Amino acid sequence: MPTNRHVWFWLIVVCGTAWDLISKWWVFRDLGYPNGQSQPWLQYDGKNVFYLHTTFNQGALWGMGQGLGWLFAIVGLVAILGICYWLFVRGAASSLWLTITLAFVMVGTLGNLYDRLYLHGCVDRATGEPLHGVRDFLQMNLPLASFTPLNDLHWATYNFADVFLVAGAIMLFLQSFTAPVTSNEAEKSSPKQTTVTA
Repeated sequence: MPTNRHVWFWLIVVCGTAWDLISKWWVFRDLGYPNGQSQPWLQYDGKNVFYLHTTFNQGALWGMGQGLGWLFAIVGLVAILGICYWLFVRGAASSLWLTITLAFVMVGTLGNLYDRLYLHGCVDRATGEPLHGVRDFLQMNLPLASFTPLNDLHWATYNFADVFLVAGAIMLFLQSFTAPVTSNEAEKSSPKQTTVTA
């Protein structure tokens, strides 16, 4: 296994996780929370397409599994151990593509696990009650044509950890099309040769 695989992996993990956590801290500090909102960064046909909006998500991507943050925290811990085992024990780090792909997944897992363990320490300023959940702030809406039943479609509120997770998942999907053929599969696909002796 090339030694630079460790460098690639941990450089991406450290820088990516730092970017995710610093961006959350910065936006939540400047806009307030929850429901702090920025001016629109992108508009289309008079509709807000992209802006910042602080919120806490107690589920997973796209708000699925609300209230199951403890379960996703356990899954995250298992994923971290699984990634390290797959890369550095099973030898998947011999592939630079897989090394970068799993580094992205690790960044997304660590960034959101930090929040699910309530390490951000955010509290309701009115009541002092802890605000559990993952800090999301990147707000995306999809403007639809005026003749459709919906004038606007709320796509997602997410963070940079989610961006890394989705990018890693897409890269894993693409990698599955280039997985090496096993010896058994190769034998099945190759035509059988018969030897004729005189």
